[in-house]
Amino acid sequence: MDFLTLAKERYSCRSLTDQHVSQEAVAAIIQAALLAPTACNYQPFKIWVIHSEEGLAKVKGVCKQAFIKPAPVIFVIGADRKKAWVRDYDGMNFADVDAAIAASHMMLEIQSLGLGTTWIGHFDPEKLKQEFPDMKEYSLIALFAVGYPAEDARKSPMHDACRPESELVQDC
Repeated sequence: MDFLTLAKERYSCRSLTDQHVSQEAVAAIIQAALLAPTACNYQPFKIWVIHSEEGLAKVKGVCKQAFIKPAPVIFVIGADRKKAWVRDYDGMNFADVDAAIAASHMMLEIQSLGLGTTWIGHFDPEKLKQEFPDMKEYSLIALFAVGYPAEDARKSPMHDACRPESELVQDC
């Protein structure tokens, strides 16, 4: 499918099954992140693949959204500000931007594989870092609970609503 079709088909899937996600699919999702462009190609991000029962229980204990409960794999994406390119003019650190680009690539690959996910930003990063101490030095930007969409999975009614192009795009 072409890119615009893929982008239109992707939606925040909040109804997943517990069906196993293959290691090949997990590897493809990771590969999509590794191919993402980052400032000066510094790649200041880290991805944690949570798939053990113990790891999943820890994440699900911190992230209270009910729709993640059946997910057989959860990705946590973090940004490392110490490894990022910093713009000279204003000191802007690109760690979060670069991690978000990688995460976006992951999200689109998840869709292309016929899997579902939602970009989860509503979680307590400090509690997650307590559960996974190796995350301590990172800015945790997203969780992706990944699985196959359940039969009742639907786009949110707000999914297709967007502000007019005239508010978002300006010709100069």
